Amino acid sequence: MMRLMASCDDRFLQANQYNVYYGGAEANVAVSLSHLDQETVHVSAFPDQDIGKAASNYLKANGVDTSHILFSAAGRMGLYFHEKGTMQRSSRIIYDRFDSSFSLVKASDFDWDAIFSDADWLHWTGITPAISESAAALCKVAIDKAKDKGLTISGDVNYRRNLWQYGKQPLDIMPDLISKTDVIIAGLTDFENCMDIKKEHFEEACDEACQRFSNIDIIASTRRVSISASHNNLSGIMYKNGEIFISKSYEMPYIIDRIGGGDAFMAGLIYGLLFKKDQEILEFAVAASVLKHAIHGDANLSKVEEIEHLLTNKNIGRLLR
Repeated sequence: MMRLMASCDDRFLQANQYNVYYGGAEANVAVSLSHLDQETVHVSAFPDQDIGKAASNYLKANGVDTSHILFSAAGRMGLYFHEKGTMQRSSRIIYDRFDSSFSLVKASDFDWDAIFSDADWLHWTGITPAISESAAALCKVAIDKAKDKGLTISGDVNYRRNLWQYGKQPLDIMPDLISKTDVIIAGLTDFENCMDIKKEHFEEACDEACQRFSNIDIIASTRRVSISASHNNLSGIMYKNGEIFISKSYEMPYIIDRIGGGDAFMAGLIYGLLFKKDQEILEFAVAASVLKHAIHGDANLSKVEEIEHLLTNKNIGRLLR
């Protein structure tokens, strides 16, 4: 997608300039993992014109393999507009995704055997099946193919009420996708709207989710305290084999850009699951998300070393040369 962000912290009503960023939930995870020295491939469809090529070039520039992106004569680039909140004024987002090239693409348009050749991991988010019926079908095929090939599957449930506009509700689609997923990110709102699990506490919701969906191994989520739009505290929680892990909390008093913070957490979680254990997994994921809040754009551009430095309180805020 293309994000159009009102410049100079203007409101939509007064903005006459917008800054352009490219991103999207799965794309942000791919870019972040690429900067963590992992090979990543993004599967999508862009309009066959210069805006679509600019989006593809952004991914390429950040080390993501774009060889399985389709350029379509149908549709357009999906957009969203961002009004950045400051102090006590909240941020706002307006979506404009109808008839995007990705919303019109079909699962049969992709060579899944080639896509999953030598792959170890598939990541999806709940935003994809919310966009259109064909996008939901594509997501299901991708998950089914990945499961058949023995890949680890992660999913950010990511309930977005305003996106479900094509006649289906999350409970019609999401439980089937979640049932085939090994690692999920979900908060209490996601549990309720996408799994029909209504609990007051994260651990209780996780217990029921793992009973209903036996494939799930790990559930994680961030915990955010918003003092103001530009001052948050962030921590994380992870449920693994019935055990709860809680991370340290970070104060973020001057947020540059919070968009993509959850995707940075997801990328950090995937990296942690590949190379770390238990508490270290969660701490790495939260630290990755914290650093994203200091970076303009949708994706975390931090390196492993930078995240490790935050974890050990090394070189924090210094001038490095």
